[in-house]
Amino acid sequence: MKILLFGATGMVGQGALRECLLAPDVERVLAVGRSATGQRHEKLQELVHENLFDLSPVEDALAGYDVCLFCLGASSAGMSEPDYRRVTYDLTLAVGRTLARLNPGMTFLYVSGEGTDSTGKGRSMWARVKGETENALLQLPFKAAYMLRPGYIQPQHGVRSKTRLYRSLYAVMAPLYPVLKALLPKHVTTSEQLGRAMLEVSRRGAPKRVLENEDLNALAGATA
Repeated sequence: MKILLFGATGMVGQGALRECLLAPDVERVLAVGRSATGQRHEKLQELVHENLFDLSPVEDALAGYDVCLFCLGASSAGMSEPDYRRVTYDLTLAVGRTLARLNPGMTFLYVSGEGTDSTGKGRSMWARVKGETENALLQLPFKAAYMLRPGYIQPQHGVRSKTRLYRSLYAVMAPLYPVLKALLPKHVTTSEQLGRAMLEVSRRGAPKRVLENEDLNALAGATA
């Protein structure tokens, strides 16, 4: 597989990149983002592009890929709805529309989140915007598109959040994760499991287009 990865410097993207580079059936990964990952690997190529709303200057480099793992995201904390919509809905759809035109045979995976509101009418701002984003992506002319809704993600294998507060939280939670998993198995996962689930969906598809945390863990188990 030839994979485009958006958001490789974020926590979810780091986990996805690790699993892609380990997978023998992944031929090449092109990491696209505003900054470089700092990693070196024979499979990894990087495309640093500041304005992800406009990919027209780099379109030639984005053609010929089988899969897109879209791991870009922002916390809604402290953001107005218009600002959050711009970096969530507008940016994601700008990328999605471009890739659907360049790679109509592509499988597109969007990392959303547990609690996303598919109706787009709920009280939670972030959940509404994520739901509208999912719905719009599912209408694009990809070969297939899947919406991934992980719950709590415990980073592993050196994967780190870019946010200092979150790094502290994950460090505290690491020894408690087995307890959390035992108590709430349907709502927690790891960066490794999520990355493995992405690859499993990329290879074989999935029985439904919106995959909750429990579904993702089951798919990850199929690759173990």
